Amino acid sequence: MLMVALFAITATPLLAQQGLTPDYDEWEEVAERVEALSVDPQATNAELSKARDTISEWREDLQPAQNVNADRIATVRNQIEALGAAPAEGETEDADIAARREELNEQLSEAQAPRLAATQAASRASSIIAQIDEVVRRRQALALAEQTESPLLPSSWTAALVDGYELLEGVGAEASLQGASADIWEQVRPKLPLAGAYLVAALLLLTFGRMWITSLPSRLSARATSYSRAVLAFVVSLGQIAIPMAGVYLAISAIQATGLPGPWTTPFLNALPVAAIILFGGIWLARAIFPREAIAYNTLHMKESARVSAAHMVSVLACIMTVHHILTRAVLPLSGLYERGEAQVGRVPMVFSDAAAGVWHSIMIVLAGLAMFRLGNILRRLTRDSITQDLAYRHWIVAWAGELTRIVPIIAIFAAALGYINVANLFVWPWLLSLALIGTLILLQDFIADVFNMLQRGAEGARDGLAPLLIGFALVVLSVPLFLYIWGASLEELGEYWISFRSGVSLGGITLSPGAIITFLIVFSIGYGLTRTIQGAFRTSILPKTKLDPGGQNALVSGLGYVGIVLASVMAITSAGIDLSSLAIVAGALSVGIGFGLQNIVSNFVSGIILLIERPVSVGDWISAGGQQGIVKRISVRSTQVETFDKTEVIVPNSDLISQPVTNWTRHNKVGRIIIPVGVAYGTDTRKVERILREIIEDQAMVAIDPPPSVLFRGLGADSLDFEIRAILADVGAGLGVTSDVLHEVVRRFADENIEVPFAQRDIWLRNPEALTNGPKPEPEGPSSTRKHDPGLTFDDADDATGLPDTGDGDR
Repeated sequence: MLMVALFAITATPLLAQQGLTPDYDEWEEVAERVEALSVDPQATNAELSKARDTISEWREDLQPAQNVNADRIATVRNQIEALGAAPAEGETEDADIAARREELNEQLSEAQAPRLAATQAASRASSIIAQIDEVVRRRQALALAEQTESPLLPSSWTAALVDGYELLEGVGAEASLQGASADIWEQVRPKLPLAGAYLVAALLLLTFGRMWITSLPSRLSARATSYSRAVLAFVVSLGQIAIPMAGVYLAISAIQATGLPGPWTTPFLNALPVAAIILFGGIWLARAIFPREAIAYNTLHMKESARVSAAHMVSVLACIMTVHHILTRAVLPLSGLYERGEAQVGRVPMVFSDAAAGVWHSIMIVLAGLAMFRLGNILRRLTRDSITQDLAYRHWIVAWAGELTRIVPIIAIFAAALGYINVANLFVWPWLLSLALIGTLILLQDFIADVFNMLQRGAEGARDGLAPLLIGFALVVLSVPLFLYIWGASLEELGEYWISFRSGVSLGGITLSPGAIITFLIVFSIGYGLTRTIQGAFRTSILPKTKLDPGGQNALVSGLGYVGIVLASVMAITSAGIDLSSLAIVAGALSVGIGFGLQNIVSNFVSGIILLIERPVSVGDWISAGGQQGIVKRISVRSTQVETFDKTEVIVPNSDLISQPVTNWTRHNKVGRIIIPVGVAYGTDTRKVERILREIIEDQAMVAIDPPPSVLFRGLGADSLDFEIRAILADVGAGLGVTSDVLHEVVRRFADENIEVPFAQRDIWLRNPEALTNGPKPEPEGPSSTRKHDPGLTFDDADDATGLPDTGDGDR
């Protein structure tokens, strides 16, 4: 198997290098014939499908030829580049070089010729396929829009009863063996034991097996751990589909083993497997999304009564859709999208009239519409009647789907009443399948989150991690082809979409394809990982052994990170085959945007680079900038993170650290000076004060000896004799602590030496002192005053011109 895989991988490139080319003459004949067929209105869909398959095979054969002579072309191009740039218009070059350049250009044209021919042929093949698909889609649209007799007409009901009776008569006659030969039982009797064994096994699985598997999840989850309960319940619950399906398969096998089914019953048997999936899958979805009792948690937050009603409606819709599938596959025409492909092959040997089919379709559409409308009413209230306000995005999606589930049946019933049965079927059944797919995606996303929760043993936040989110998003993306298929896209059209997707899209001269994107991501991830590894090695092993300070080490590590990311990006772009020259226009457009809208961001980025190179500020420095003081914790490309002394984080734009004044208290060392003002009362011996203060400051352990601390008599203040203690500390970060210790000691020593620390006095003049005692107002003889000393006040108030008493806090 390994050799086969290796051959499959290498065969196409090897064949391309050997220069094997298709027969283009035969291709021209085939292409012309199919092009004529695609414009022929008499061509049947079967003929068009066969012609399309032929063109698709030719396109696959042409694909390797588009890469032929790859090595030769690369060699010749390198030789041409080695000659240098071609001379500009009006200029000349050496004759030998010109002759060699002309020879190489001829070789390049010769080597590229098979490629160009294959590319043109493949492009023509794609155009023919697109033309055929357009013809088929147009015919399907006309068929879907076909109008028949209204099912409301009495004649339509008469036709429905007549055709229905004919169907029952034919099936009943075959089932009762009417017209069978006399020796039929002789042929059936040897097969009865095998058929009986199949039938018994089927009955056991459909009865006891189904009941057992239905109760198994709750019984097993009771013994499971809290973090594995949801995964176990989901996996085991899938048996609710598998075991009944096995029972249905055995029942079909039991009937077919007898050899009795004929043309009237075989179409029903052939439709049963898919019908069983619809039935049991719908019931499983109802129980999983709307459980009566949640095993681990509720997928959707809703009231219990609403959950029970929704589960019942989903089960009813599963039953109706099962009946619809059996009848449309075995009997009824006008089944909308079910008519595509081989749907009409293998039906019963009678043809239902359009009027009769319209009646039977309308009955199922009305029944399904009633259940859909009720289900839509429940789902649309999901966001309004939820028992919690913390709703995930799925609740809004389901509520939106509920709104549409109310509208779709109204449109379908109205269309069916007018006779547009195909249109009505087109609305109802694909929408139900879309709802089922949405529910399945929700359950799979929960299952993935539960798996991660189980692997991490219930760690906090495991279900809401990034990995489950990305995998869930990938599932949504992968489900897009399923949605397209549900709504009418054929497998051939999906194949064309995939081919276009693989070819990529062109944006500004740059072609982006899945292969190029994956290559870019892989190469960039490897480069990014190597960059982080080198940064870690420098940070932990190399730089600590050097004499670089921590700020310089951080700058070097950050610089390595920027250089590594740039190199990883360039290598990834080059490996993905993206032409960097094509980015010139994009870069020009970005420069305009930078000049107008991104100038602040670019300014901060450039300032960050300057900070890392010049290092006026480093990690660990105590700085003061923009009215904030603190310790630098991190310097990034755009901003610098500063932690203040009250442990709050301040983000300072890098441009502010470059363009505005910044005080760095610890740039080269931690040495710094503190100044402590001290005041004493007038009349105190100043020399004695100076001696005491000098003794206090010299006793501090953090104070440097060289230069020694100094005590200065700074001035004669309004209330005190002003002194200053100035000292150099070994660590200026301890300045507050040293200041506090010094002041404590000053107070103690001044108390011991009977040195008074002055305090301010305030004189308050009251114009009406009698108002304070509610006494009689004296005759005005002149300004009266009462003097009151308040040691806590420091200024004098003038007379109050209003004559009102002071009722404030001392200012008035």
